[in-house]
Amino acid sequence: MTAKQLSVFIENRRGRLGEVLKVLKDNNVNILSMSLADTTEYGLLRLIVNAPDHGRDVLLSAGFSSMITDILIVKVPHVAGSLQEILTIVAENNIDIEYMYGLSVEANDATIVVKTNELKRACEVLKKNKIDTMTEEEIEAL
Repeated sequence: MTAKQLSVFIENRRGRLGEVLKVLKDNNVNILSMSLADTTEYGLLRLIVNAPDHGRDVLLSAGFSSMITDILIVKVPHVAGSLQEILTIVAENNIDIEYMYGLSVEANDATIVVKTNELKRACEVLKKNKIDTMTEEEIEAL
């Protein structure tokens, strides 16, 4: 029920993001979603890609500091209040969300990327509450 996120630490300077994206493009790594947070000196680029391990390897070879993080990709029905209901279930089970961002891969449902402090238990809680997640294989097939 978990998936992998590719994270890249990049210097906060003009053109550096484009360099990362070019390495991925040149190595046929397809970006499905991204989140970029920055400070005055560096940025943290979080990516959902079709081949996270390959993406990390080619970025490391190109001199970019990168790593793989296990995350959840949670399917959120297109119904008002759905996200709030999911987050309530997570909170009631004492699971902290470290960060999340949107991911658009399916027409019928919205999806969000979620990093929690207890990934395995979060998977169990979501499954118990009939909340669907996406697998690595489903992401790779997109």
